[in-house]
Amino acid sequence: MKQLPIIDPSAPAPLAVEPPDASCRGTFAMVSLGCPKNLVDSERMLGLLREDGWQLVADTAGADLVVVNTCAFIDASRAESYGVVREMVALKQAGGTRGVIVAGCLAERQKETLLDEVPGVDAVIGVFSRDDVARAAERLIGGLGDQRSLFRPAPAVPLEDRGRMRVTPRHMAYLKISEGCDRTCTFCAIPKMRGKHATKPMEEVVREARELAADGVRELVIVAQDTTYYGLDLYGEPRLVELLGELEKVEGIEWIRLMYLYPEHFSDRLVGTIADSPKILPYLDMPLQHASDPVLKRMQRRVMRKPTEALLESLRARIPDLVLRTTFITGFPGETDAQFDELVDFTRRWRFERVGVFTYSLEPDTPAARLDGHLPEEVKAERRDRLMEVQQGIAHDHARRQVGRVLECIVDGPSGERDDVWLARSTGDAPDIDCLVYLTAEGSGPAAPLTGRILPVEIVAASGYDLAGVPAEG
Repeated sequence: MKQLPIIDPSAPAPLAVEPPDASCRGTFAMVSLGCPKNLVDSERMLGLLREDGWQLVADTAGADLVVVNTCAFIDASRAESYGVVREMVALKQAGGTRGVIVAGCLAERQKETLLDEVPGVDAVIGVFSRDDVARAAERLIGGLGDQRSLFRPAPAVPLEDRGRMRVTPRHMAYLKISEGCDRTCTFCAIPKMRGKHATKPMEEVVREARELAADGVRELVIVAQDTTYYGLDLYGEPRLVELLGELEKVEGIEWIRLMYLYPEHFSDRLVGTIADSPKILPYLDMPLQHASDPVLKRMQRRVMRKPTEALLESLRARIPDLVLRTTFITGFPGETDAQFDELVDFTRRWRFERVGVFTYSLEPDTPAARLDGHLPEEVKAERRDRLMEVQQGIAHDHARRQVGRVLECIVDGPSGERDDVWLARSTGDAPDIDCLVYLTAEGSGPAAPLTGRILPVEIVAASGYDLAGVPAEG
């Protein structure tokens, strides 16, 4: 759970929280749940409320209203979202806030039932009604409760994300390049919440990137439901290569990190573009979900093991020092012991530097829910734990092999423990989900802040997944 704002006190964010003043419409707090794509939506809503005269405060208790931007990807996400919503309703009933607005994926997925399930909610805003948040806030505080639900159909072109009130560290930002998904993965309900894939026009993406760069961003993290699909619906062919070429030209941007890359549209041109670019990091997030063809077919993933391995071979051969992140699902309906063993062998063979493993979550309104062969929860969890044990050894070995190397790192902020220790990330580490580099820099501290700097770091030790280093000489 992210109770916004998430502001790094060592980096003077231009949108910091200030004490409420008499001229504002009122105060609000926000809780943002879920993925980076959802965080972009939260930042846009923050910007719209601020523009309309509302003032952001750090604590939900005492705010005039609370906005909860929810996630509903899997059962655990929905449970967390419902828990937070009920917590905010309880706060309202105790007099700690005047109103609760629920936005995002849970609102979209449960649009017919949410107000009945949690009667204390004052307004529900669907995914594509995000930009109506100020209108909902004004009606709530004004006592106009006749319209409690705001839903719009998915637009042909994604909503623009400029004018965001960013809550990430000033030097990095997420850049959403499309909305929705055309995949028909049998386990996934995202298309039901986010609609069909809609490419954001290239010129709009570049304008957003320039706005972010002007605000101090040095690292752009590219996000979408299906990044390699970018452009196919709007231009008739994938255009990620062309988009990356334009983003490389944006002055001030030094790192471009690619997330959510599906293997189907991963062309040789794209591999070459990544390999040759001075700005696109040698880091790729490619959720594969499984390695056994029968399971992949039941998942309706479209890309089987052989072409996936051919792509992995090309990526490893052509991109120096590549760090690969992927995710796998254990216990998918019908997964046999032999098919799980195949996934384990696949993981051992390709030695992904970063892996997340999830147990299959039965989503009632997905095709996978109707498949036969559903497995007990204890079997799913046991397989997850076995795969993570294998992956832990691979990841720890990778970390140990970095000792003695000099890695380019970006400094996210102070450690909070010692003035001369900073939290940094290498090119192989995405924010929030990957590892850290604990940077000890003598002579630094509050008077000589390092936050936002990109510098060479000599790695001197490894501890589990994380690294420790010092600024490299020269």
